[in-house]
Amino acid sequence: MIILGIDPGIATLGYGVIEKDDRGNFRALDCGVVTTPKDEGLPVRLAMLEEKLAKILDKFQPDEVAMEELFFTKNITTGIAVAHARGVALLTCVKACGRLYEYTPMQIKQAITGYGKADKKQIQITVASLLKLPSVPKPDDAADALAIALCHGYAGRMGELFVVDNMTRTKGHNTATANAYQELMAAGARASKRSKSSQGFSSAQSASALQNATGVSGITGVGRASVRTISPKTTGAGKRSPNKTKE
Repeated sequence: MIILGIDPGIATLGYGVIEKDDRGNFRALDCGVVTTPKDEGLPVRLAMLEEKLAKILDKFQPDEVAMEELFFTKNITTGIAVAHARGVALLTCVKACGRLYEYTPMQIKQAITGYGKADKKQIQITVASLLKLPSVPKPDDAADALAIALCHGYAGRMGELFVVDNMTRTKGHNTATANAYQELMAAGARASKRSKSSQGFSSAQSASALQNATGVSGITGVGRASVRTISPKTTGAGKRSPNKTKE
């Protein structure tokens, strides 16, 4: 199985591609960043992200895609721009793959290092060790994307709890099969013609009910880590620092 991990961003979007074999072993296939120039308008930058990400999807044909959830406590204006970029990434991926998952920063740290408040250096070193890489992946966004892919790979069957837009983390709801985008759109169009009203997904269980049924409070009781930020360099590489919000 091939997994694509994405660390969303408007100036710098990190991606990491890994392969998981039948024995649960992982190996890195590729990692890097997609960058956009600051002097371009938002629509142009989003179009550039879509074009470059589509090429990555076409090259590796991932079976599943995992992304980091976004949490912003400061600089909401920048946060909105990053959310636009994440939306473009979601749209591009659902057209090519259809199986999309998301994890919080704390869940990713917990899965990779066993500690939900691990720092960036710990994560990078562990990612390099787990994937048997000769050095820590650079830039930071690429290493983060590999960590996201590994997090999903370790989730195994529990990964279905983290389907994108599954707000109560209820297994089986809002899960699109691989390459089912066109089928889903066609079904929606047929339903709209019959009822002249849109039919959306619904969740039958609450998060608390799921916790009682499965006993996995550590997974469903998501701890929301504070936002880690980066200071974009003039090269566009976008390495992180604790003082500025990621763009």
